[in-house]
Amino acid sequence: MKDVEDAMVSRSQDVREGAAGARRLGRALAVAAAVLAAVVVWLVARTVFDQDLAVRQPGRGATEVDIVPVLVFAIVPSLAGWALLAALERFAAARARTVWTVVAVAVLLLSFTPILQVQATGATKAVLALMHVVVGAALILGFWRTARGPR
Repeated sequence: MKDVEDAMVSRSQDVREGAAGARRLGRALAVAAAVLAAVVVWLVARTVFDQDLAVRQPGRGATEVDIVPVLVFAIVPSLAGWALLAALERFAAARARTVWTVVAVAVLLLSFTPILQVQATGATKAVLALMHVVVGAALILGFWRTARGPR
């Protein structure tokens, strides 16, 4: 009987580890999709539409939006969102999906504030806003799908 119990415990652990691995893979794919989407928007704006993506903050000179800030501002919030979701699943499991989604949508909406505050052409602001939308959409949909909790 002890062998049967050990086998059941082992199988239960395997299932949990498999589900956790699937969640990690799904979240890693969401991060990759978010970063790729931002890079694609940037590349299309720069190469296809020949947009000079430059912004000027009050009191500062013009800053060119090249690939590095695009990558940083896609990767860092993606990993922060992942960390927040993991923490919520650990400490508030029953409401993790709901709380994370509300926070993620709020952060996405707040992320437009700097776009409104910088001086840039309308096209540049549109490209920056589109990058925010594609990153947010990839993360919100991807993480929501992998979150534990009621759907």
